[in-house]
Amino acid sequence: MAAFGERLRALMAERGISQRELARRVPCNSGYLSRLASGKRVASESLVRKLDDLLDADGDLVALARTADHTGVRLGSVTARGVSVETSAPPHAGDDDDVKRRAALQLLAALGVSTATLGAEPLRHLADLALTAEPRDLDDWHLACVDHLHALRTRAATQARKDLVIDLLALDRQLDAAPAGDVTELQRVKGALAMLHAHLLSRLGDHGAAIRWWRTARAASDSSGDLDLRLMVRCEEAGVGLYGQRDVGTVLTLTHSAERIAGDGASFWKADLAGTRAKAFTLLGQHDQAVQALNSYVGYGEPDAPTSILPTLWTDDQAHFAQSWVHAGAGDEAAADRARDLVLARSGDRQYAANVRLHEALCTVVQGGIDRGVRQAAIILDTIPAAFRTQMITEVGRTVLNAVPYEQRHRPAVREFRHVLTTTAPKPALPPAT
Repeated sequence: MAAFGERLRALMAERGISQRELARRVPCNSGYLSRLASGKRVASESLVRKLDDLLDADGDLVALARTADHTGVRLGSVTARGVSVETSAPPHAGDDDDVKRRAALQLLAALGVSTATLGAEPLRHLADLALTAEPRDLDDWHLACVDHLHALRTRAATQARKDLVIDLLALDRQLDAAPAGDVTELQRVKGALAMLHAHLLSRLGDHGAAIRWWRTARAASDSSGDLDLRLMVRCEEAGVGLYGQRDVGTVLTLTHSAERIAGDGASFWKADLAGTRAKAFTLLGQHDQAVQALNSYVGYGEPDAPTSILPTLWTDDQAHFAQSWVHAGAGDEAAADRARDLVLARSGDRQYAANVRLHEALCTVVQGGIDRGVRQAAIILDTIPAAFRTQMITEVGRTVLNAVPYEQRHRPAVREFRHVLTTTAPKPALPPAT
């Protein structure tokens, strides 16, 4: 890659663009560009084309990179079946980069990100972003956790997940080389990010991958020894399980397992688990037990103290959301309305807003207004932008449908709602072709 590096340096000089400024425009790490310019790194095809465009090289860089590939290491080619790499010469300085890129692509595949979901070039770009990321200090990683939680709540799940996997890959690389004193804290970060990844996969309807990532989140949090994080992960896993990911009995088992970890004393996490049980009992039609569990949840109040990682995870609209769910399922319109209004006044999560409106439709159906309730639910689902439709919203819509007595499901309005429910459901990413 010596000729490529020489031409890259010459073009930067001719165009009057500093290495730092070019790195900002790509974007990539300035140190990575330095290694490209010195011939110590091999750029991906997508990065070469980007540099060629930014420097108005008229294809010079592309041609030089192709020549270098044929005389040195050939870049990894990614197919729908996975990752394959060919070499056409003995290893040289760029071989280490190629190995790292292969490892990055393989880890992305393990994260569930493949050419089947993104295409080859975007996938390579994700790998390059992660490979060129500088190691971060622990405060930056804590900030990243909060940023990804905000993205989960406010952005399309597909985009939020794409951004998250870059950090998961970068974190994995940093953990491999981390000093012993940083490993425990980085494991805490991994537990938090893996939990958010599982949640995003759940929103996208990819339940198999989500369950595997819940397992990863549990393992990372357990290895950190942080009791709050261990319980946070388990509370989230149980709560998300109610949205079609697991049967209700399994969710109840998860809550009991988490309670054993929490111990005998009262705690916010045990109250949170009671809130999940309240929703589960509502799905089972056990409304008295649901209200009893709900009162335990709401009566406890706020967390005992903000958690040191993901301190913004809990918001007070979560209790109001549980109230909306339980009271709507029981047909208590007045109580459900009060809770819904509180959620809509405070929540910045699109999913919460859509679901409490679906709770209103559920309450209408439970009270006997079948046609009105399912039409209301159909309108709610139809008006959600496609990028923001999630499995959680679909499952609450399914709860509305399930509330219709079996003998009434032939009604035209119900049939139409069933069609809307199907057409607005998120489509999980197809697995790689085999």
